[in-house]
Amino acid sequence: QVQLAESGGGLVQAGGSLRLSCAASGRTFTQYTMGWFRQAPGKGREFVGAIRWSDRYTYYADSVKGRFTISGDNAKNTVALQMNSLKPEDTAVYYCAARYRGAVDYAYWGRGTQVNVSS
Repeated sequence: QVQLAESGGGLVQAGGSLRLSCAASGRTFTQYTMGWFRQAPGKGREFVGAIRWSDRYTYYADSVKGRFTISGDNAKNTVALQMNSLKPEDTAVYYCAARYRGAVDYAYWGRGTQVNVSS
């Protein structure tokens, strides 16, 4: 019953920044953990980071820690991924996903948005 839509992807030079946004419909984020994942060409899906909505606790993959920041806006039902100091290896399709509190898996996924970082 949750539909997610990512936006904000595009082409950026190495060292630049992008801000991705994920908007939800059908339900609010109040009882979910919202995650960001990415998949580069020829590679598997990689966890980027997540925010636990109940207390805004965030955690990140080591590969992006210190460069990426996840934040949430409860009033707008959106979650953002601020990406700074981008590297060519950050090039991927970025996905927003939702996991209900206590659930094992992320059950709801957006369609993804392409991020290309040129060297």
